[in-house]
Amino acid sequence: MRRPWDALLLGALLFAHGLASSPECACGRSHFTCAVSALGECTCIPAQWQCDGDNDCGDHSDEDGCMLPTCSPLDFHCDNGKCIRRSWVCDGDNDCEDDSDEQDCPPRECEEDEFPCQNGYCIRSLWHCDGDNDCGDNSDEQCDMRKCSDKEFRCSDGSCIAEHWYCDGDTDCKDGSDEESCPSAVPAPPCNLEEFQCAYGRCILDIYHCDGDDDCGDWSDESDCSTSMCTAEQFRCRSGRCVRLSWRCDGEDDCADNSDEENCENTGSPQCASDQFLCWNGRCIGQRKLCNGVNDCGDNSDESPQQNCRPRTGEENCNANNGGCAQKCQMVRGAVQCTCHTGYRLTEDGRMCQDVNECAEEGYCSQGCTNSEGAFQCWCEAGYELRPDRRSCKALGPEPVLLFANRIDIRQVLPHRSEYTLLLNNLENAIALDFHHRRELVFWSDVTLDRILRANLNGSNVEEVVSTGLESPGGLAVDWVHDKLYWTDSGTSRIEVANLDGAHRKVLLWQNLEKPRAIALHPMEGTIYWTDWGNTPRIEASSMDGSGRRIIADTHLFWPNGLTIDYAGHRMYWVDAKHHVIERANLDGSHRKAVISQGLPHPFAITVFEDSLYWTDWHTKSINSANKFTGKNQEIIRNKLHFPMDIHTLHPQRQPAGKNRCGDNNGGCTHLCLPSGQNYTCACPTGFRKISSHACAQSLDKFLLFARRMDIRRISFDTEDLSDDVIPLADVRSAVALDWDSRDDHVYWTDVSTDTISRAKWDGTGQEVVVDTSLESPAGLAIDWVTNKLYWTDAGTDRIEVANTDGSMRTVLIWENLDRPRDIVVEPMGGYMYWTDWGASPKIERAGMDASGRQVIISSNLTWPNGLAIDYGSQRLYWADAGMKTIEFAGLDGSKRKVLIGSQLPHPFGLTLYGERIYWTDWQTKSIQSADRLTGLDRETLQENLENLMDIHVFHRRRPPVYTPCATENGGCSHLCLRSPNPSGFSCTCPTGINLMPDGKTCSPGMNSFLIFARRIDVRMVSLDIPYFADVVVPINITMKNTIAIGVDPQEGKVYWSDSTLHRISRANLDGSQHEDIITTGLQTTDGLAVDAIGRKVYWTDTGTNRIEVGNLDGSMRKVLVWQNLDSPRAIVLYHEMGFMYWTDWGENAKLERSGMDGSDRTVLINNNLGWPNGLTVDKTSSQLLWADAHTERIEAADLNGANRHTLVSPVQHPYGLTLLDSYIYWTDWQTRSIHRADKGTGSNVILVRSNLPGLMDIQAVDRAHPLGFNKCGLRNGGCSHLCLPRPSGFSCACPTGIQLKGDGKTCDPSPETYLLFSSRGSIRRISLDTNDHTDVHVPVPELNNVISLDYDSVDGKVYYTDVFLDVIRRADLNGSNMETVIGHGLKTTDGLAVDWVARNLYWTDTGRNTIEASRLDGSCRKVLVNNSLDEPRAIAVFPRKGYLFWTDWGHIAKIERANLDGSERKVLINTDLGWPNGLTLDYDTRRIYWVDAHLDRIESADLNGKLRQVLVSHVSHPFALTQQDRWIYWTDWQTKSIQRVDKYSGRNKETVLANVEGLMDIIVVSPQRQTGTNACGVNNGGCTHLCFARTLDFVCACPDEPDGRPCSLVPGLVPPPPRATSMSGRSPVLTNTLPTTLRSSTTRTRTSLEEVGRCSEKDAQLGLCEHSNEAVPAAPGEGLHVSYVIGGLLSILLILVVIAALMLYRHKKSKLTDPGMGNLTYSNPSYRTSTQEVKIEAIPKPAMYNQLCYKKEGGPDHNYTKEKVKIVEGICLLSGDDAEWDDLKQLRSSRGGLLRDHVCMKTDTVSIQASSGSLDDTETEQLLQEEQSECSSVHTAATPERRGSLPDTGWKHERKLSSESQV
Repeated sequence: MRRPWDALLLGALLFAHGLASSPECACGRSHFTCAVSALGECTCIPAQWQCDGDNDCGDHSDEDGCMLPTCSPLDFHCDNGKCIRRSWVCDGDNDCEDDSDEQDCPPRECEEDEFPCQNGYCIRSLWHCDGDNDCGDNSDEQCDMRKCSDKEFRCSDGSCIAEHWYCDGDTDCKDGSDEESCPSAVPAPPCNLEEFQCAYGRCILDIYHCDGDDDCGDWSDESDCSTSMCTAEQFRCRSGRCVRLSWRCDGEDDCADNSDEENCENTGSPQCASDQFLCWNGRCIGQRKLCNGVNDCGDNSDESPQQNCRPRTGEENCNANNGGCAQKCQMVRGAVQCTCHTGYRLTEDGRMCQDVNECAEEGYCSQGCTNSEGAFQCWCEAGYELRPDRRSCKALGPEPVLLFANRIDIRQVLPHRSEYTLLLNNLENAIALDFHHRRELVFWSDVTLDRILRANLNGSNVEEVVSTGLESPGGLAVDWVHDKLYWTDSGTSRIEVANLDGAHRKVLLWQNLEKPRAIALHPMEGTIYWTDWGNTPRIEASSMDGSGRRIIADTHLFWPNGLTIDYAGHRMYWVDAKHHVIERANLDGSHRKAVISQGLPHPFAITVFEDSLYWTDWHTKSINSANKFTGKNQEIIRNKLHFPMDIHTLHPQRQPAGKNRCGDNNGGCTHLCLPSGQNYTCACPTGFRKISSHACAQSLDKFLLFARRMDIRRISFDTEDLSDDVIPLADVRSAVALDWDSRDDHVYWTDVSTDTISRAKWDGTGQEVVVDTSLESPAGLAIDWVTNKLYWTDAGTDRIEVANTDGSMRTVLIWENLDRPRDIVVEPMGGYMYWTDWGASPKIERAGMDASGRQVIISSNLTWPNGLAIDYGSQRLYWADAGMKTIEFAGLDGSKRKVLIGSQLPHPFGLTLYGERIYWTDWQTKSIQSADRLTGLDRETLQENLENLMDIHVFHRRRPPVYTPCATENGGCSHLCLRSPNPSGFSCTCPTGINLMPDGKTCSPGMNSFLIFARRIDVRMVSLDIPYFADVVVPINITMKNTIAIGVDPQEGKVYWSDSTLHRISRANLDGSQHEDIITTGLQTTDGLAVDAIGRKVYWTDTGTNRIEVGNLDGSMRKVLVWQNLDSPRAIVLYHEMGFMYWTDWGENAKLERSGMDGSDRTVLINNNLGWPNGLTVDKTSSQLLWADAHTERIEAADLNGANRHTLVSPVQHPYGLTLLDSYIYWTDWQTRSIHRADKGTGSNVILVRSNLPGLMDIQAVDRAHPLGFNKCGLRNGGCSHLCLPRPSGFSCACPTGIQLKGDGKTCDPSPETYLLFSSRGSIRRISLDTNDHTDVHVPVPELNNVISLDYDSVDGKVYYTDVFLDVIRRADLNGSNMETVIGHGLKTTDGLAVDWVARNLYWTDTGRNTIEASRLDGSCRKVLVNNSLDEPRAIAVFPRKGYLFWTDWGHIAKIERANLDGSERKVLINTDLGWPNGLTLDYDTRRIYWVDAHLDRIESADLNGKLRQVLVSHVSHPFALTQQDRWIYWTDWQTKSIQRVDKYSGRNKETVLANVEGLMDIIVVSPQRQTGTNACGVNNGGCTHLCFARTLDFVCACPDEPDGRPCSLVPGLVPPPPRATSMSGRSPVLTNTLPTTLRSSTTRTRTSLEEVGRCSEKDAQLGLCEHSNEAVPAAPGEGLHVSYVIGGLLSILLILVVIAALMLYRHKKSKLTDPGMGNLTYSNPSYRTSTQEVKIEAIPKPAMYNQLCYKKEGGPDHNYTKEKVKIVEGICLLSGDDAEWDDLKQLRSSRGGLLRDHVCMKTDTVSIQASSGSLDDTETEQLLQEEQSECSSVHTAATPERRGSLPDTGWKHERKLSSESQV
């Protein structure tokens, strides 16, 4: 649809004028050729006139470069020949006008706050480098170019633009360099709907197409156009285009081929320059040639007798009496010629001189001018300062900025330089613009959104100001003094005003306005100025309160577009796009003058600043500037813009301070205070009446209310202007019916697009949806103001319904024999309701308001009976018939029918009565009209030109009160009390689907027999207790995403449902209360759900995990029943009495299976001729199984063993859910979006239950009155401690998943004995090794974001884990409780974690800080153990019995190391033939270490000394972590997304324990056999006060790095006294006793350490006064090992050293012969721009520097890794697609450890990409990383395809069948 704005502004478009190229001028030999004029004209003058001091050419070109006669001795001879007073030389004024009088002057000393110009001037320092040539020689603008930021692009001219503007198709650099060298493959942006695309891709407005103008430049917009005949009032151009006849011979080339200007009489006379004389023959000569005795004109008009010339004597001489000259005399051609000093001019007698009034000359001074004898003085307004030229004024303050709307954005440009910035983007159609400098706000109008918006001047905080009632807001102006916003709207033909936030909006001017466009304010004078380009174009003004309206200009105007006020110059400027002119006038319209009349194709908006005008031009799409006085110095500021619209100069002097007439208290006004001249007026918002001079009414008493589809409006009857005002409502799309209730000031309306009924206060507040379900076309609405009921008709469902006014207790009143009911009205006095029905048999009916006594009252001569209205006084019913084109009335019983209005009614729709008038809307005339309600005469039009008029009402406060029994205790009704005709006066009724009990007043507690079904986003019920089908939404107060399966517990009245998007199973009462989630973990796509109401269990299938599970109704005791040989299980049903469960499986081999309800005795019933077996139900009465197949399009049945299979219903289009009740089957159908019913025995009598229900899923039929069967488990749960599950032969006891049943067959342990514990980023899970199902169970630990490493403490039963998103180490119980942060600061990337269960210490590696640290298990006593020679420490493991600490390091030189638990005696175990050693675990039984190598893709082991190394598994995809239990090695694999295991002895018997798990990380075993043994630290912490570390031969006490306030001892058993305050500063309170002599060796070692510290004596050391808390002191012998062990150990160590030396020599020789780089596998992806690709594995040589990638720690509660993110995994780097994080990547440097906060560099061989199109491709990434010389030297990426379950019903890809449900 074409916007009205385009018709308004763009229809007025002017077309470009091609200027003729400059002609070559050639004059004769005796003539001088003047410069070619701007119009291309040539002028020739006699050669002797050159250099005679006279302006003969008119442009001084004949005097340029001439040496004129010598000036008098009293004068100074300027370089341009001008003579000035010598006293004026070097006075700082440019009197010569070429600055020659100010050259070579002794330099003036500039002040400290001044800048010295090169020409000697002094200017303000602030003016230096501000873009203005203030010095005059540009020396103040010789500045260094601004440095562009990282997010900017530097143009070739040095300017900076936003980086994303580079190669965007727009020329943003002035020199166009941002669009050079761009990829040619970038397609031209497509044109909008309102644009035409030229042949070469440029977009022009559609209205330019076939308009006769070459707007494209290649005439492609004028090809294939049919030429039309011109009317009598038009002139036909040669091109065939029609233009107005009045444009013929108007001096403008309107045809674009000049055919409208040909053969015209030349009536114009040439204009001479001010210092020239106009001869009678039209020739111009220099002023000095007047009366010189020579016939210079050629017609003697410059001499006597035509001129009053003084006679010449021939004896004149300058030496005698100065030649008779008053001032200067010179001899020219032998005659005296008098001249005058500067500041004077020669009188007509040729001798005398008179003062020149320079102030009378336009633009001589910028602003103020004071004339004096022979001189003048310029001055400036407040806020300006004279420049050094003493004539022009410069604004004080910041550099000016041009702010302009560009349709799709708002930009800023500095007019004096090339700076160009974006303020706001992604706009729809920004047109008008203004700002509020003091409040730093920008306002703009959007004519596509029909909104006025505002934002901060920095572009933030965008918000709507006016959002309703706008049609074409083309002008906008801010009153910065009184804080008001004014705007014009050419669509509504209004000028309005409001506060800056849009409050108190008022229509200010509406009469005699046609197309108001530009608007400008003068708050200091309290005046508004605006342009109107309607049929009578004009510029008008009024006071800012709307009074004193007057015309400023109304002649020679056509399209007056832009308007601006020069506050300092007291003038106004405007542009006219038709006349191609910029004009100015005084503020009262006087002294009007054209400033520029050439080179203006289509000027639109204009602004002024200092001495310059700036304007936008639609045709050239540019911003231009010129001198505001002369129009000269034209310059293009910016061109090639998108579509420049409004423009303003952003500067404080454009909003000078003024007096606020309203003061601080809003002038005492309650609402609007508007300036009026030098006073103010209090005004009220539109429609509100004034109750005093300063106060307005707070509410409206009566107003006309009408709907207009997209909005709802009111016309106040409290005021006289009758302006319509839009009620500010949100999301009104197609409002039709209206009503109101004055008691709570509510307005009600129906919307047939959103199918809702809503209400709000009459002022738009408190908007809410009242009814939003089961509506299809609610076209009629009526309020019963007596009982507070809402009645409506629905032409889609053919029903009349009623509810409370808040939408509650809704019920269907009439559902039979309705055919498109339309309007409805109620008459509570009589208890009747009336409605129109314009179906096949149009009629008007009535019934009691409780649906009783229904009868047809009018059935003849009706076609389209639309609006209804009741005259309660005269007991008449009025109606409008759009087909009969009449308004009629009759008695309330249909009698005495009469036509009220039968003419000039094209299409009446809405109808209402008020007072003595009847009001109606008419679609065809687009008007609201009224007439006398009794006679139909005296017709008036209230509003016209209103599209889409609908219902109409008059809101008032005088509805008659009516007594009703319902007012007293609701008439005794439990639910709804409705009015009814006398004598009863009322009746009780129940909400939809619920029956009234025999007492006639009370409703049943709920539905007994009903259907309940899921519809993805809600759950609905259809009662089977009533004679009609109506669906009712279960009001559950949550947001559903994709509700699929559904089940009901009839005993407790609860509904259960699964949501496959939220991955949870929930339940609530059938009334929507008590909602709770019962299963929230371990679910993927729960397609089937069944409630065992007898056994109190819930069963479900999961097609994502391929499991069938069971749990208690509250979700507890969850157990996996079936997990093997399942492909895609869907529907599930139970037969508790028989102990069976049945399910469908529509995987590769679709089948229907059965097992016991405990999972036993599984058997396949049917596996042939099945496609997508969706719905499933069991008929217990006839012992049949029924199912619906969406692929075979059949509903079939068989007996409970699968035999006697037969088809019930065929074809069915796409059945999904299936259920059964009594003798009927019910099913949902995706294709028909309906619920169907058929006989269960024969499949016949198929009927439609409910239709128009998109998103239908599962359905269940429930009869709560049907008794439940016998519970096979009895009252005592069958004696089971946990689960009692039925089976055909009785029941069986069962335990939750992973827990084994004890030997008694009845009881279970609380948890598994041995299990795997693993992390997967957002979860921690366990897999029991006690059972065979290997099902993962979520450990309910809260707040998991990005869990990497795990360990377990078997003593306290706590799990410890690292979260690299939060940079914390936490612990929690295995039931998820008692979660606490152990280490919460000082961590970067904790990749490894280990618990010393004996000493109660915690160890971890930090690959970000390259440290290994330890602390107590509670996080106290934190200490760095190893911080040197670490590159990338990863996994860590402890062996407390041995006192060993092991870790892997996959840095530059990969290695596996060992040390004592205190970090001492560090030793490299393995450093050869290693790639990326990731996981590490210990086998405490065989005393071996196992590790995974993610680069060499293998699992290896060695003994605790690194010897006896062997490869266990040589081909694993991408192992990350591993653990050991019994004979098995378990590991996590990133590539296969699985947990696998092999035999630890042979490396064989490889098995997948768990498959398809995203984000697998660490894995450990929790077992009683794992954490055994003890050491000296196990008892009383070894006697240590803080840390106790076991070592190979002894143990040591240690102190934390940060003292904790407790005295720390390095000697076991010694608790030192607290430190004294007088102790030596800097010494830690660490004390030791004198060491025994038996530990001399240890003392020697300690002394060595102390000597290294320096400044520490042995005495101090023995007293523990040295700063060496990092040093550990060994324990005394009584608490350590015997000395014989020490000696034996030393001998062993010596022997080992000899062996190691020999082995190293051998390895060194061997390493020279091997190439470890060959044959390594990496994953490569050819492009980062792909989203899902297959993983490709290539064999490439491993680079000398291992591939390392930086990763970002990923987290967040949702853990959904979408295609918008680039996952560079291992080490867990996830780089999101946004620019900021790529910038972070770019900033990484090669220095190891120099890392950003959110990034840590880790080595990897796998890159999994799910990239958006905005990501870097692999070439860019490689280049980036190579430039940085980081570890990420070459990136080989692999796309990991996003896993999609094969669920065709949910639209997912089904890869295993040729056709799928999603294709249906």
